Amino acid sequence: MTTASVCFAVFSVLVLLLYRQDFAVSKCIRAILFMFQRGNRQDSVSLNSCTGWVRHRIRIRHTGTYEFFLDCRLSQGGAEVILLGPQKRELLRLNQYRTTGSTDLKSNTPYVLRWEFQNATGKCELRWQQPLA
Repeated sequence: MTTASVCFAVFSVLVLLLYRQDFAVSKCIRAILFMFQRGNRQDSVSLNSCTGWVRHRIRIRHTGTYEFFLDCRLSQGGAEVILLGPQKRELLRLNQYRTTGSTDLKSNTPYVLRWEFQNATGKCELRWQQPLA
């Protein structure tokens, strides 16, 4: 094994560990301006002429029904957020026309949020919360 292949293997393992611990974000975008911020229970994005997608894992601490709220203030284009569960099964889809939704989530289960943009300009924010019993 060469030094380059060992370095590549170590780098690959490091990226996988960061992604599994919710520190890494994968994306494929074309934009003039793109600023994405992840929070504990919210994501926010500011963009200008953006087309593409961003995907990251979210960690659910408590089992229950979670409510999701999408606030899109776009001057043009479209944005959509898709919540994927195990086996990449779609659980929830929100956009500027359907801004709220709820779904049952389990703790310690991997969930992925996928943002999709179509020539979008403006700001979007996604918040989620578990309602009080």
